[in-house]
Amino acid sequence: MEVRNCKGCGRLFNYLGGPPLCPACVADLEKKFVEVKEYIRNNPQASVNQVSEDNDVSTKQIKQWIREERLAFTDDSPVGIECENCGAMIKTGRFCDACKSKLQNNLMSAIDKPKKVEPKKPVRDGERMRFLEK
Repeated sequence: MEVRNCKGCGRLFNYLGGPPLCPACVADLEKKFVEVKEYIRNNPQASVNQVSEDNDVSTKQIKQWIREERLAFTDDSPVGIECENCGAMIKTGRFCDACKSKLQNNLMSAIDKPKKVEPKKPVRDGERMRFLEK
C-alpha cells in the first residue's frame, strides 16, 4: 500500500497504479472527457485550442486523450498530432499507419528468428603463463 499526493488537488490518497490522481480527480477528469467528446461531436471543425478554451481542459490533456486513442478526429478536421516516430500528421494514436506496420514487422521478425546460441569456449585451468624468478 502506497500513499501519494494527488497531482490534481494535492490530497493524500492510496495509490494503486495508473495516473497519480485521487479518485475524486479521476472522476472529474472522466466527466470533462465526456464533455470534450460531446463538444467535438457537435463541433467537428474545432481546433485543439478552441476545444481547450471552451471546455476548460488543457491542450496537453486533450493531446494525451488523442494519443491514448480515446479521442479520434475525422480526416477533414484541422486537429492532428505528430507521429512519434516519423513526425507525420495523424488523427489519433501514437504512430502513423506506416510506422505501425514497420514496428509490427520488426516485432514479428524478432519473434520468428531465434537467436543463435554460441557454444561456450572451454576454460582451461591448467594452462597458464608461468613466470620464473631468478
